[in-house]
Amino acid sequence: MNEGKRVQRLVVGLGNPGPDYEGTRHNVGFAVVDHLAHHEGLLFESPSVLEGYTGPREFACARSFAPDALLVKPATYMNRSGAVVAPLVRWAGVEPEDLLVVYDDLDLPFATLRLRPFGGAGGHNGMRSILDSLGTDRFPRLRVGIDNPRTDAARHVLSPFSPAEQEDIAISVAEAAEAILFWLANGDIERCMTRFHSRWKEGSSPP
Repeated sequence: MNEGKRVQRLVVGLGNPGPDYEGTRHNVGFAVVDHLAHHEGLLFESPSVLEGYTGPREFACARSFAPDALLVKPATYMNRSGAVVAPLVRWAGVEPEDLLVVYDDLDLPFATLRLRPFGGAGGHNGMRSILDSLGTDRFPRLRVGIDNPRTDAARHVLSPFSPAEQEDIAISVAEAAEAILFWLANGDIERCMTRFHSRWKEGSSPP
């Protein structure tokens, strides 16, 4: 671990807390970090396990030591995600580029994955909250496409995946978790993009 850092990198999956939102499109960020935690044998715990953390405690976290990272699921509801992300970045002692956020995207075709080193909110309220709280857009993000019905988008994002969609989204969630694990190991988002975008374009991930 670098001097002055409590954690090398942060991964934040976006979603809404509670059983009413489990399995919905808007919670696919939660699904990705859950998959990653399961793959690495990690358990989500309360913020009380974080030594020296005094910020808002509306989140669950899973600590990894190899690679050195903290996985986070905000429990503030989507629109206030930044309320816990910014304090965690400060606590961890990391730069924005050491934070990766994974979330759903209406503007991407269903189950499509896209990595970017920085960028705007793209109409996503959770990302807008994080951008506002950090005061910068210079952090990596991984978007999972949930398609856009063009009508009643609010209802669409809060709807569950249909039985016909379950297999494809499960593949994309696993691919997303693998890409994040690669990034956690080296911190090079451009290298991660080169490696995984080419694979996804070749059809390992659903079109």
